[in-house]
This record gives sequence, structure tokens and C-alpha cells, in this order.
Amino acid sequence: MKVALVGIGKIAVDQHIPAIRDSPDWDLAATVSRQGAVDGVEAFTDLGEMLEARPDIRVVSLCLPPVPRFDYAMQALEAGRHVMLEKPPGATLAECHALDAAARKAGLTLYATWHSRAADMVAAAKAWLADKALTRLTVTWKEDVRRWHPGQDWIWEPGGLGVFDPGINALSILTEILPDPLHVTEARLDVPENRQTPIAASLGFHHPGGAEVSAVFDWRQEGAQTWEIEAVTEGGTLKLTEGGAHMAVDGSTSGTAAALSGEYPRLYAHMAELVRDGRCDVDLRPMTLVADAFTLGRRVTVAPFED
Repeated sequence: MKVALVGIGKIAVDQHIPAIRDSPDWDLAATVSRQGAVDGVEAFTDLGEMLEARPDIRVVSLCLPPVPRFDYAMQALEAGRHVMLEKPPGATLAECHALDAAARKAGLTLYATWHSRAADMVAAAKAWLADKALTRLTVTWKEDVRRWHPGQDWIWEPGGLGVFDPGINALSILTEILPDPLHVTEARLDVPENRQTPIAASLGFHHPGGAEVSAVFDWRQEGAQTWEIEAVTEGGTLKLTEGGAHMAVDGSTSGTAAALSGEYPRLYAHMAELVRDGRCDVDLRPMTLVADAFTLGRRVTVAPFED
């Protein structure tokens, strides 16, 4: 299938383009970007022009920041194209629900991707936890914002999510692997005095079985980066590390890695299945937890951040 990639920035170059190039399902037929392009691929600077000029392209993959994404996605859906959304799927829950409704009404596929759910050992962790009684779970997601988001001012503006941009990756794994639903009960948001979004956050959750569940996100980490989830159960302790790439049970490596290789190849393989089957996949649970954290969060002003 022909696909157009909209927004040729870091995530598109690092992940989307290689995944499409190596996939047996996809042909990168066009790009839309005011700044970037891909050698040998027809380039447009306006989505509307691309949609009009290339009716043969059935699928549009959006890699834009979340705030402008709704308008682009709706434009593509109204033109009869299937749409794949980089995470988070939008700037607000309401606009995501509107996109989902529009896609289903038109009989089109809308896929809200969560790339961390496609990490190697997430499915194995979900299977292991399915019949276990959880007693405690901790999420530790700490990284260096200067290393992973250099010069990306949009993440510090309203709708940019701040530290929840990586934190939502952890929440996407959490909502996938746990058999029981969670909701936020308390949150602390550390917001630099010169920014609009948090640089760190700590969350507490309600678990229906009474387990103690918490998460800490921090963008001020130097040195080794930490992306870990530890689940203590009556049947042992599971630990996911490296963002879900590795899994251990009671200290020993366990589980079988997911098929294919890499998160984004798995996302594009799933998108191909959705289009062929005429289905949507729009799970907004991770975004709901973030929205609730912003609603309940106690904001604490911290030192200014300079990139």
C-alpha cells in the first residue's frame, strides 16, 4: 500500500522511514513537510495539495507534534484516507474522540499508535501478569531531555505534555500489561518557572485489588537513562527494563520476544492488518491517565530550564 508521511522530523527520520522502507506491506509514496524530505520520494509542503495530487495514496501517517495533528488528521479522513497517528494521538481527549467517530462513520481506519507497547517483551509481561495477584508496582522513567528532545520548544508549550511525552510511553505499557484498570488518585507536577509543562512528575494510582501503584517521571536524569517497571506479585517479581525491551522474573531473564524486530516495524505491520480488515484501533487509556494527572496534579514551581 502507498503511504504518505507527514512531518519529516527526528522521529520520522529515526523510526518511521526505516520501518516503511523495510516493510513488505508499504511503499513510501510521498512526504509532506515544510522543512524535511526523503531522497527519491515526491515531496509536498501542503497536505491538501498532496491529497489532491495523489488520490492513489490510501494511507497518511502523521508524525507532527500533537497540537496541529487534529486538523491534519481530519483533513485526511475527509479526503477518504486511512490515518495513522504518532503518540500521543492528539492534544486533547475530545479531539481524539472526534477523530475516532469521524473515521468509523466514514468506514476508514484510524490507528492511535503507542510504540512502547510494541517493545520486545511487553506481550510476554502481559501474559505473565494475567493470572497474578498484584501487590505493588513502581514505574521509574528518567531520561535527559537535552539528549532526546534537543531544541524542541513545542514540548514545553501547552499541549506539548512536557515530561509526559516520554511518561505516556510508560503509561501505555502499564495499561497494556495489567489485567485491571487503574486511575490516578494524586500527582505532583514540577514545572520550571520559565516553562508551561512539567519537567518531572510523580503519580499515585488506585488499583481495584488494593495494590500500591506509583510512577516517577523525570527529564533531569544525567548519565544512565532509566525506563523500568517493577511489578511485585504473590507469584514473584517481574521487572521490565530498557522501556520494555528486557524482562526478568525473580532476577532471571524470562519470556519470548515479540515477532518482527523493532517497535515501529510492528506498528506498521499492525496498521496494514487494520486497513486490510477495515478496523480502527484507538485506545485512549494512556492519554486519559495523563489528563487526570494534569487535573489532579499539585503544581510546584522549580528552577528554570534552558535547553
